[in-house]
Amino acid sequence: MSTHLAYRWHQQKLRPIEFVQTVQLDDLLGIDRQKAALIQNTRQFVAGKPANHVLLTGSRGTGKSSIVKALLGPFAAQGLRLVELAAHDLIDLPDVVAPLRAQPERFILYVDDFSVSANDPALTALKTALDGGIEEPPENVLVYATSNRRHLMPEMKKDNGEYHWLDDELHPGESTEEKISLSERFGLWLSFLPFTQDQYLDAVRLHLRKLGHEHWDEETEKLSLRWALNRASRSGRVARQFARDWAGRHA
Repeated sequence: MSTHLAYRWHQQKLRPIEFVQTVQLDDLLGIDRQKAALIQNTRQFVAGKPANHVLLTGSRGTGKSSIVKALLGPFAAQGLRLVELAAHDLIDLPDVVAPLRAQPERFILYVDDFSVSANDPALTALKTALDGGIEEPPENVLVYATSNRRHLMPEMKKDNGEYHWLDDELHPGESTEEKISLSERFGLWLSFLPFTQDQYLDAVRLHLRKLGHEHWDEETEKLSLRWALNRASRSGRVARQFARDWAGRHA
């Protein structure tokens, strides 16, 4: 398995990814704290030291997925490998993990945009993988999951009605506790906030430079802000999209 850097679980089989997307950690702006924490956790993992499963949550387009992919840059030579796994395939976790256990490499199971309903069988499978069932979990496998939801499951209006007071303290109901219990199984939580205007403009300038356009003026800034306004979002993804559009028009 060591000949490839990344794999995808597809149709009940681990399949190598031939063309792995290259992401540089230095290109991810505005998330220095999150980068430092994730790098440290991954450094411990590849060194064979104790490390945690990681949950990355927050605003869309702020680098949650990119930062996981970028870990291959500094750590692939030390044996790190990524295994992409769709949320609905979590029910196959025992089959996914079985061939990895005996490998010398260190594997991150990468679950992107994770969200499940309360009765989804993937929920039980993930809980078992994170906390361990009867079978001892492999020490060379961790789960890194990204989600727009802090508790990974939809927050329903009816959940609010289950809150109750106990000795002057407000306690959540069973439905909310179930949601929290899943996210709490991740030892490391990293939150990604929406970009400020300055962070967004820094990202635009970075992507323009990478596309060979160093020039920056008031008109370019105005157009980039209008682009973000039309999409109701300031993020690294939106900055990259503007840069590609601008560079394409001025090539």
